[in-house]
Amino acid sequence: MRLLLMSDTHLPKRAKVLPDPLLAEIPHADVVFHAGDWVDTETLDLLEARCRRLVGVYGNNDGPDLRARLPEVAYAELAGVRFGVIHETGAAQGREQRCAARFPGLDVLVFGHSHIPWDTTAPTGLRLLNPGSPTDRRRQPHCTYMTATVADGLLTDVELHRLPPRAPR
Repeated sequence: MRLLLMSDTHLPKRAKVLPDPLLAEIPHADVVFHAGDWVDTETLDLLEARCRRLVGVYGNNDGPDLRARLPEVAYAELAGVRFGVIHETGAAQGREQRCAARFPGLDVLVFGHSHIPWDTTAPTGLRLLNPGSPTDRRRQPHCTYMTATVADGLLTDVELHRLPPRAPR
């Protein structure tokens, strides 16, 4: 099962549209995760229409329309792997221990907020993944998203994808 992970799209404030390479990945994904800060409902509508399955949450920049349609925390079990999605996890220092204590039943936690890609594993085995942002690189050299594969109770092939710089509009 192929996964596509994104967060912090911030449309239309940080970009007008999702990048073409990211949109091209959607038909290849069995499940798309979005870890919040959509900002506009049009992006949610677009992903709901194009994705086979969408697992998303709202973020701190998402207003009442998105909060009415999305949870703060979402859960999904895929091929024997227990996933959670949340926007904010707090400071980087102590993140693994904090998240492992808050989400003891999960194998993988997808999160956003910082726009900084993250891939670590807590001592309990909880894998923490932040795909960065495909539209707002903030202090990073590139805008990013992630793909992964899940099968037979294992998450494999986790890959961070760097997007090319956007052309000025």
